[in-house]
Amino acid sequence: MAISESGANSSTQAFRPTWPWMLRSPLRIVALGFGSGLLRPGPGTWGTVLAWALWVLGARHLGDAVIAAGLVALFALGCWCCQRTGQDMGEPDSSTMVWDEMVAFWLVLWLTPDSLLAQAVAFAAFRFFDIIKPPPIRYFDKHLKHGFGVMWDDLLAAGYSLLLLAILVRTGVLS
Repeated sequence: MAISESGANSSTQAFRPTWPWMLRSPLRIVALGFGSGLLRPGPGTWGTVLAWALWVLGARHLGDAVIAAGLVALFALGCWCCQRTGQDMGEPDSSTMVWDEMVAFWLVLWLTPDSLLAQAVAFAAFRFFDIIKPPPIRYFDKHLKHGFGVMWDDLLAAGYSLLLLAILVRTGVLS
């Protein structure tokens, strides 16, 4: 298999990024979720786990205005990093790019009650909707490629998760 420095290959076999390849570019480090996207199985789940850990370790203590502005900035950063990394890999939406899961899950955690149970339900709901991709997520996943598309479908999965959490909180099942 011929693979260029950028990562693109000339065969039909998918390119599997490595730690050394990722570490050659800060954009790749971000897109691959600081390496969590290299973990198997389920890189998206590992990226979501890392996002949860980072949230618990400190992000949850930031003010609402900082979190809101940060999420917008991190979404834009993700569009750029995932676009460039996808080009480097020759695959516009590789499962190893997990920054999309991380930013979307931070949005979910920001709007989730601050309890371990609520966060665990949020985690399960987000992973469910991100994997199952109910309409219109599946449509956008298939038709929007490159950086924005990578980020957008996970934002929709976050929306589904938040809707479910709101119902659970409103009905008293979760607080």
